[in-house]
Amino acid sequence: HLRLDPLAVRQVNAYRAGQDTTPYGMRVEPEAVPAMLSDLADQADYAGRRAAIEAFNRRDPVARRGIALTPVKFGIAFTKTPYNQAGALLHIYKDGSIHLNHGGVEMGQGLYQKVAQLVADAFGLSLDRVAITATRTDKVPNTSATAASSGTDLNGRAAELAAETLKERLSAVYRDHVSGPRNEIIFRGGLITDGETPVPFAQVVQWAYIDRVSLSATGYYRTPKVAWDPQTWTGRPFLYFAYGAAVSEVEIDTLTGEYAVRQVDILHDVGRSINPAIDCGQIEGGFIQGMGWLTMEELVFDDAGRLLTHAPSTYKIPCASDRPGPFTIRLMDRANREDTVNRSKAVGEPSLMLAISVHSALAHAVSQAAGGIRWPDLDAPATPEAVLRAITRLREAA
Repeated sequence: HLRLDPLAVRQVNAYRAGQDTTPYGMRVEPEAVPAMLSDLADQADYAGRRAAIEAFNRRDPVARRGIALTPVKFGIAFTKTPYNQAGALLHIYKDGSIHLNHGGVEMGQGLYQKVAQLVADAFGLSLDRVAITATRTDKVPNTSATAASSGTDLNGRAAELAAETLKERLSAVYRDHVSGPRNEIIFRGGLITDGETPVPFAQVVQWAYIDRVSLSATGYYRTPKVAWDPQTWTGRPFLYFAYGAAVSEVEIDTLTGEYAVRQVDILHDVGRSINPAIDCGQIEGGFIQGMGWLTMEELVFDDAGRLLTHAPSTYKIPCASDRPGPFTIRLMDRANREDTVNRSKAVGEPSLMLAISVHSALAHAVSQAAGGIRWPDLDAPATPEAVLRAITRLREAA
């Protein structure tokens, strides 16, 4: 009705730091969505590409292109408050190696790698000194689900707390064996030192064993600040929000409804990243999964209610050829305001929501097929059939 760019509407309606609360009453702390939208729009040349797309659409008789920039604000924690807890178990062996076990399940998301990095960093050791064993409830009991993108937040912090207990014990042993000023004890580069006398980590561990100091510790973490009333749907269900934004450009064939995702540019807030390679992989994989969710994964039932799209032979998911051509991911370098591990932020599920930009870009392209004067009623998943139906409805209405 206003003939505005959808991005302009989103920018006007974005949460403002310190001014707005969510529908469930949680205040939005200072955050980055307005700045991220502007930053990504500049970096991806959103305005220039949108103008070029509209020029292309005026001269091409069949194809139509579309573009969209959409933001994501994703709360991190379980809305069932008791799930926001985790435990970890650490053993240090006489050779200075470390055994790590925690309540998180590794399913390819890099959780074990990240938690092992946190433990290795806490002791100032190389990663090969930390061995992780599979999650077992006879080692760490009463584990919460590895879900809600909170695996590293919960289990990483529990492992860090176990490491802090052991570092205090080893620091006391170091002081008992090394005379010198009572400086802060530092664990770095495989050494323990007060700044004056460095001693190999494994040597201090040997001293601890000889002195009969326990080299095993548990860590327990409960997410602070969270509370949720499921009866009134009010409270603070999340410790913090993860933010992101994505620009997607698409091209559709107005005769068949077929389309391709031409380019994707993403800016995502992961806090201070523990492992940028894992985080970029999670963002890329999450985006592609979300793209499939919004464009391919159609559930089809017969007249008796039986699901016909029941297996990979009948159900479409993205494959390698569906990956956008240029696909750029930038991580926002901004520490989490909340006291999370390494001041990082969760990255699993929020990135899936970035694919909303693909659906919005398809809607823009469909609108251009009817002169750009109406916004389409485009179903999700936006299959080629759904795109063609939307084009037909718009042209008939026009």
